[in-house]
Amino acid sequence: MESKTEKILITGALGQIGTELTTRLVEIHGAENVVASGLDRWDKNLTSAGFYERMDVMNTQLVRQVIKDYEITTVYHLASLLSGTSEKQPLFAWKLNLEPLINFCEMAKEGLLDKIFWPSSIAVFGKGIPKTNVGQEVILNPATVYGISKMAGEKWCEYYFEKYGVDVRSIRYPGLISWKTPAGGGTTDYAVEIFYEALEEGKYTSFISEDTAMPMLYMDDAINATLQLMEAPKENLSVHTAYNLGGMSFTPKELAAEIKKEIPDFAIDYKPDFRQAIADTWPASIDDSVAKKDWGLSYEFGKTEMTKDMLKNLRVKLAL
Repeated sequence: MESKTEKILITGALGQIGTELTTRLVEIHGAENVVASGLDRWDKNLTSAGFYERMDVMNTQLVRQVIKDYEITTVYHLASLLSGTSEKQPLFAWKLNLEPLINFCEMAKEGLLDKIFWPSSIAVFGKGIPKTNVGQEVILNPATVYGISKMAGEKWCEYYFEKYGVDVRSIRYPGLISWKTPAGGGTTDYAVEIFYEALEEGKYTSFISEDTAMPMLYMDDAINATLQLMEAPKENLSVHTAYNLGGMSFTPKELAAEIKKEIPDFAIDYKPDFRQAIADTWPASIDDSVAKKDWGLSYEFGKTEMTKDMLKNLRVKLAL
């Protein structure tokens, strides 16, 4: 029997992860098999996908129609409200971060979809867990609306897999660093902002204290991990909530030291804001050995390689 062509829908396709994931999926599957969606009006420079749908993921009827119209087989459901922004709009964040996921799982249960990717986050961990080398199976105790919604989403993923065999896969992303797309309201955003400010101003004021270590991942490694997980045989997967992803771990002070190697006059000071309290509930480092065992997770970038690559690409982007 001829296998059907994979047709992909990406929600949140214009966000930090979505922009770069869309480009990679187009390279792999061809633009004609990739549909991007977001809230912006379409213009030809918006996305590399072959098709774009202006779509609110909360509009279930419209989402179902798009899936039928394009004969979608796989959804990368990235649309969500991030940690800092979620604290300002908790009830909206709860609805947006959960209801569309459940609707996609329902569609898969009905046979409309074959596979779903949905991102979780290190925000699920929370208070009372070990700060370092946090294992796959620790008790989750999130302290933020974002973390609570991601924990609940993980359990819904597991529920739909256990009860209905829905193939929904997830990763607990750490902080993501990219030169291509600005960050969008997350607690780890300092690690993106710092590079822009270093190049444009020569100094940066961090909203996270100097010795707060958090797990981070360069976007190239995040996209590679996502695709590795989605390409893995279903029978290899032992985790049906979300896989730990560790990446690299560093403090603002350590990142500043890496930047100073490239920009010796760079200066940093620290004025922690409300995001510090969020960061304090997160782990400093993550054990991702289960992902390495199940589907071959690997990384190309540590903090030195990432710093050099960020500065090199941003100099071109900012025409410096």
